[in-house]
Amino acid sequence: MMKISNETKVGALTAVSITLLILGFNFLKGKNVFKKKATMFVTFSKVEGLNIGDAIKINGLRVGAVEGLDEKDANLSQVVVSYHLTRSINIPVDSYGKIEATPLGSTAIVISLGSSTNFLKDGDTLKGIDTKGLMEDLKQTLAPTIENINRTLASLDTTIRNIGKTFDESAQQNISTILQELAGTTDKLNALLEPGKGSLAQTMDNVNSFSSNLKNNNDSITSVINNLAEASRKVATLDLAGTVVALESTIGTLNGVLSDIKSGKGSIGKIAADDQLYKNLNSTANSLNVLLQDLRLHPKRYVQISVFGKKDKTGPLMTPISDSTVQ
Repeated sequence: MMKISNETKVGALTAVSITLLILGFNFLKGKNVFKKKATMFVTFSKVEGLNIGDAIKINGLRVGAVEGLDEKDANLSQVVVSYHLTRSINIPVDSYGKIEATPLGSTAIVISLGSSTNFLKDGDTLKGIDTKGLMEDLKQTLAPTIENINRTLASLDTTIRNIGKTFDESAQQNISTILQELAGTTDKLNALLEPGKGSLAQTMDNVNSFSSNLKNNNDSITSVINNLAEASRKVATLDLAGTVVALESTIGTLNGVLSDIKSGKGSIGKIAADDQLYKNLNSTANSLNVLLQDLRLHPKRYVQISVFGKKDKTGPLMTPISDSTVQ
């Protein structure tokens, strides 16, 4: 077997280490030789915050990384950013890229896809649009607010000074009195809220007691509600419609009878409408009254029970006599 010298082993290990070092360095820079698909360019007038290895994103998806930053000419009119794609993405030629920064400090180039049917190829340059930095956007957004705050503070300062000039000693004394009364009102409110003694505290205790009673009688209340529900169901099952129809029929019949009586139909109607019958009944009543009075005054005329009595030969009573008991 061939024997490998130590020098050869050291040399091979050194070569592998250097290779791994180069690959790791490129990976940290955002380069991946195993997934590299194409290298393209995009130009900006300034690239503040952008570094090698920053992401290239489309619709939020990382599709590549920044590979290099170089000046376009000696006057530094533009900065050429080279980037490589790690995915097979079709980028229309009318697309554009812009640098966006997050509040955490990371920066990325965001590509907005166009609508062209022609796509960028390896080595093509993408149009870049300059955007304001995060701090500039924040300053521009906060500038109107800060200005409004400054104007408000100036107006408030002027108002306070005017109030100080307007209030004389009497007004200041009134304000002091109001503050004292407010403090007294606060003390009274605290007294009302004092646990166990204050009126409001006692009221809350009563409310709690009432709630406790409701809770303790929950079963009874539930039973009452169930009884009401049962009564409601029984009432709902009654034939109220039939009862109402029968009642209407009875009322109609009664109205017919009353109408017949009023019009003189039937026995009761004839009795109610015949004046002659009333006169005859009145005359009969008078005759009966006369007969009874005559029987009371002259009983011998009608009944003879005495052997020795004399026959009453006086004439019969023709008109009723006045009754002294009738007032």
